This record gives sequence, C-alpha cells and structure tokens, in this order.
Amino acid sequence: MFRVSQYLHELIEAERTGRYPLPRRQGPPRGPVVIWNLTRRCNLTCKHCYALSADHAYPGELSTQEVFTVMADLRGHGVPALILSGGEPLLRPDLFEIAQHAKALGFYVALSTNGTLIDQAMADRIANMGFDYVGISIDGLRETHDRFRRLEGAFDASMQALRLLRQRDVKLGLRYTLTALNAHDLPHLLMLMQDEGIDKFYFSHLNYAGRGNIHRAKDAHFEATRHALDLLFETAWEAARHGSTAEFVTGNNDADAAYLLHWLHGRLPQWERALSERLRAWGGNASGLHIANIDNLGDVHPDTMWWHHRLGNVRERPFSEIWEDLSDPLMAGLKQQPRAVQGRCAGCAHLGLCGGNTRVRAQQVTGNPWAEDPGCYLSDEEIGLSAPQPRVMLTPFAHEPH
Repeated sequence: MFRVSQYLHELIEAERTGRYPLPRRQGPPRGPVVIWNLTRRCNLTCKHCYALSADHAYPGELSTQEVFTVMADLRGHGVPALILSGGEPLLRPDLFEIAQHAKALGFYVALSTNGTLIDQAMADRIANMGFDYVGISIDGLRETHDRFRRLEGAFDASMQALRLLRQRDVKLGLRYTLTALNAHDLPHLLMLMQDEGIDKFYFSHLNYAGRGNIHRAKDAHFEATRHALDLLFETAWEAARHGSTAEFVTGNNDADAAYLLHWLHGRLPQWERALSERLRAWGGNASGLHIANIDNLGDVHPDTMWWHHRLGNVRERPFSEIWEDLSDPLMAGLKQQPRAVQGRCAGCAHLGLCGGNTRVRAQQVTGNPWAEDPGCYLSDEEIGLSAPQPRVMLTPFAHEPH
C-alpha cells in the first residue's frame, strides 16, 4: 500500500519548517500484515474478484479452532495486523468470534466487505466489535457499481452500510479498483467520499488474478491511469493543505511512488530529493516481504493475487516456517533485494522506489514473474532509459457492451 497522504503531509511540514521530517525510527523486524480470506463464499459474483467466489459453501475451510491456532503462531511471528476478508467475511458464522480473539491477542483488525449485508443490527455488531477499520468496495456510481457487482441495488446497499457505520463512529474506507470501464466515475467517488464524511479512499490498480485476470485486456490504459492519479494526488494535496485527516492510499502498482515524484517536480522541486530518499526507505512492492495471504483452505500465498501459487498450508506447517522458507524460487526471488527483474524494470532508475512493481502481472501476461511489469504506466524517459525499449502491451478496451 502506498500512503499518498502521509507523504503529502510530510511535504507540508517541510514547507512549514524548512526541513523534511526525519523518517520514523524503525523498530525490530516485524512479521507481514496478513490478509486472511476466512471464507470463499460470497453473495456477489463481481467481475474483478481475484477469488472467483460464488454463493455456496466451499468444503475444507479452516475451522474456528484451526484459525485460533494459526493466530497464535502469527502473533508469535510478529504479525501486527490482520485484514479479515473473503469472499464475503460476514457470511462466516464465527466471524465475530474470530475477530474478538484477534483483538484479545493484540492484532490490529480490519474488515474488508462488500457492505451489502450490513443492516442496522449488523452495523451495531461491527461497531461493538471494535474493528480498527472497515473497508467497503465501491466501483463507481449506481449504474457502474451494480454492473460490476452483477446485482441491481448493490450500490444503494453498500452506501447504506457506509452511512450506518459512520453514524456509529467506525473508521471507514472506500475501496475502488480502476479499470477502463469505471474510470469516468472516479471524480464523483472522490466527491462522494467528502460529502459522506468517509475517512479513507483506497485506489487500487487492476491486478491480473481471478476474474481480474479474465478481464485484464480491459485494464485502464496508461493515459487513463495517469489522469486518474493526477486527480487523486491533487485531491489528496488539497485535503492535506486544509488540514483534513482524510487519507488517500493506492495499491497494486508501486510505480505510483515514482509518479508522485514526477508530480512533485512541477510543484515543489526543492523537496524532490528528500522525498525520493524517503520513498527508497519505503521500498515499494511488499509481496512476499511485508504482505502475506492465507486463503480459506489454509494455503499461504505471497499476497492475495498469487492464489495460483501455493507456498504451503498452515494445517501442514506453521505459517512462521512457511514464510521464512526460501526453497520456493518465487519466494526467494521476492525476498531478494533488489529483485532480479528483467526488461524495462531492470534498467529503471526508480527500481529502488517500486521494488520491481507487481510481479503477478508479469507472470500472468508473460509466464515469467521476473519480466517487466506490463502495468507500469511510466515512459522510458521518465524511468531513465536512454533508448526506447520494446514493451509487453495489453489491448485496451474503452468500454464494455451493456
């Protein structure tokens, strides 16, 4: 996750004091943030679902006691946070028992939901549970969102959920995935965030996994991506300048860090070097390093987009052993710093910022996880290549037939 607002607030502080804030002192190494798909079952069949979920039971999912056993190992391994996801996690009967146990162990606990199952009673349960954060996915305004979610009324249900939780002072975020089919709604969603008093906006680039892989040819092409990020950065900048606590973050394309530097160059070039050093300390893509995934069956993956690559299973070995095992070539390569990337990525001046970006896109398009990331929207000139390089390209689609 790229925390845009954090860096913009640091720049505002630099302008105020005349010096860029020193980065926070790093504590002892911690385990990864774990995104945990507690169930694959979902009441929706969204077009970009990486889990290919449907509304039926999936055999073999971890039991409550198995989840508790894994949690103890995660805590012992220094895992600071759990993001409870699905499918639709609210369809798991023991969700609140699991969340309560996680809170008792001291985890930061977030809930990722589509929101359509949240009525007054469910909002009360979520608020009383004390989740640290609840993210609800919104793909666009009503027509767009309902088409993506393949359910008429999904937008209204999710918006009602946001309002019910906001009334109960639950920290909330909108989760939005950019594609060529919903880019036109981004300005309206940013306004909706402000009008509804939502705390956070998570802007995700399309990653090629599950139904997102099926629809990868419809990924927003590079100019649309850049326009969207320009708007996001400007919105976040204005919010930060006016002292707003609204938070804007991006995910699934670590080239966003380099693009923020280019954005800064035309506005506050005196801080470009300091921000570059700060971003290098951040390090870019965290798959296999600071982000992990456990799926509903207990399989461990480098992140949620690598469901087709199994590192091990928590029923067979503790997560802590699986995560530190470098006998898997993919895991060894992801943990290697710098990563042995190829193509444009190998010669990129910003490799230290983005960490080679999202390896799953390269693997899904070329079959080689170390090839250049075909989702990088920066030009050869912007990444410091002296001669134009051939690119792995995707076929952009401007729209989808209704």
